[in-house]
This record gives sequence, C-alpha cells and structure tokens, in this order.
Amino acid sequence: MISFGKSDTGKVRDINEDFIYVNDEKVGSLPNLYIVSDGMGGHKAGEIASSLAVNSFLDYVKNNTFANDDEILDFLVNAIDYANKMVYEKSISDIKCNGMGATFSVCTFVNNKIYAAHVGDSRIYLINKQIHQLSIDHTYVNEMVRVGKITQRQAKHHPQKNIITRAVGINENIEVDAFVEPYNQNDFVLICSDGLTSMLDDKEIFDTIKNNDLKSSIIKFIERANEKGGYDNISVILISGVLK
Repeated sequence: MISFGKSDTGKVRDINEDFIYVNDEKVGSLPNLYIVSDGMGGHKAGEIASSLAVNSFLDYVKNNTFANDDEILDFLVNAIDYANKMVYEKSISDIKCNGMGATFSVCTFVNNKIYAAHVGDSRIYLINKQIHQLSIDHTYVNEMVRVGKITQRQAKHHPQKNIITRAVGINENIEVDAFVEPYNQNDFVLICSDGLTSMLDDKEIFDTIKNNDLKSSIIKFIERANEKGGYDNISVILISGVLK
C-alpha cells in the first residue's frame, strides 16, 4: 500500500485534538494499519482521549493475534473495545479528563479486501469511479435523517449536527461498526475527521483526488478546509494500492 497522512490544527482551535496513525508496513499480525481519531472533552482532554485511544489500540494489536482472515473484523473490534476501556478508566480516574471521548476509524488491507471498524463521525470513503461513504456517521442528526424526521439538506445546517451518539471512552461498553469491502488496486481509501467533511462536500473531495496525486490531494484538502474557515482540526489519510 501507498499512503499519506496529515493532521492540521485549523484556523480556530488552539489545540489539535485529532490523532492519526499511518503505517504501510506490518503492525503485529496486520500487514498495514491506518487510523483517524478525533478527541473531545475539556481543556486538553480531547487530545488525551484520541492519543490514548490510538496507542491503546496499538498495544492490543501488537500483543494479540488472530488465526485467519475471518477473524480480522473481530480482532479490530476487540482492539477498539480495549481502547475504550483504557480511555474510560482514564476519564473516571482523572477529574480533568472526566467525560472525554474520541471518534475512531481504522482500516487494514488484506488480500484485496478492506477490513474496517468505526465509531463516531469521522469517515471512511472508498473512491473509484464514484465516491462512496463506507462508514455511517454516529450522530444525533444522522439518526434523525435515518428515521425520516429531517432531510439530508436540513441535516447539513442543523444546529445539533455535531452531537455524536457513539465515541470511544464515553461509556464502559461500546458498540462498534465493522465491515469488509472488496478493494481494487486503482481504488483510493480516504479516512478523515469531520474537520474536512464539514468544510468540503463529497464532490469536492472526489474532484480533488481525481485531479491530484496522493500527497498533493492531502495538502489541497487541508488548504481548502482552512480557506473555508478551518473551524475544526483537520485530519486526512489517503491510501492507494499503487503509486499514482
């Protein structure tokens, strides 16, 4: 795999509460690994939540294994469960971290398949001739869209659009989405925090990737998000099977 990743504080926030991990090489039993985590909480607590979530996840991956490809999704979910436990325990033992949490979106590529697990409102996209959002936003507004209370158009400008319904570390137990998708070498996979998707729509994301190489796409994503206000931290990982 070939990948690039970058995280930017944006134009408004003082602290970058996002944390990313990018590795095209083997990590424990996994042949590669890519993670975006967007932290939330009080002063610096979001920064602690995202970094603790990712590092706890990595600890699990490096110290445990799976028997075959059929167990990869369960392995990713178990690793997030472990990260959730670590963040939750920190949040209830340290008053400065009380209530902190983090989104968590992770992918690994094995035998022409994407194995992914996801919690929160960071996103995972598959991009080929079209752009497909593989992950589901765990937000209050998206849930209202799902049950037909509001439209997608209304959701985009809803005052409660940033309220998430699932996050690592918020509760003792966590519900994780996990999925596997076929992957072709000419496909791209994008993992990003909502600091990108709140500023750029899917068409802008698609056009940027189709008109630039991997590294240039990452740079342009962050530049354009900041040009539009940069109201949140912006984290982006872009992955391809071949060097474009």
